[in-house]
Amino acid sequence: MTANDYVDCFPPELVVIPCGSRKLGRRARAADLYVGSYHRACRRAADALRPDRLLILSARYGLLDLDDVIDPYDTPHGAADAITAQALLKQATVRDIVLLDPVVALGGARHVELVRTIWPHAHTPLAGARGMGEQMARLAVLRKGHEQQLM
Repeated sequence: MTANDYVDCFPPELVVIPCGSRKLGRRARAADLYVGSYHRACRRAADALRPDRLLILSARYGLLDLDDVIDPYDTPHGAADAITAQALLKQATVRDIVLLDPVVALGGARHVELVRTIWPHAHTPLAGARGMGEQMARLAVLRKGHEQQLM
């Protein structure tokens, strides 16, 4: 059993998914703002895991609940005005979620790197994927596998 197979054994307390560059052009709930296919695939896979809590890691705003209402932005991870690991730790501390376990991080390397500054033990089912296509395929398998377990 690998570290990421653990995701199949216990429902996660927290799943953190990435934001996305494709957004609505107006203020909206975080759950609705991100409209890109990659974000939506991460969201569907996260929903299938049935976590206690699901958060979006926004490159600009940091940790977002699905109901948080925000303005669209154009800030990639690593930009001067992007969320920092220190600010992320402060947000997680205020939310009292630093000690959650298991935690699953769905997303690419930059996203996972930030998540792991708070939860170094986070499970990363997309780690080692060779590009977006392989990540999307893994997300589909993750979603379908967990949906079938519920039947």
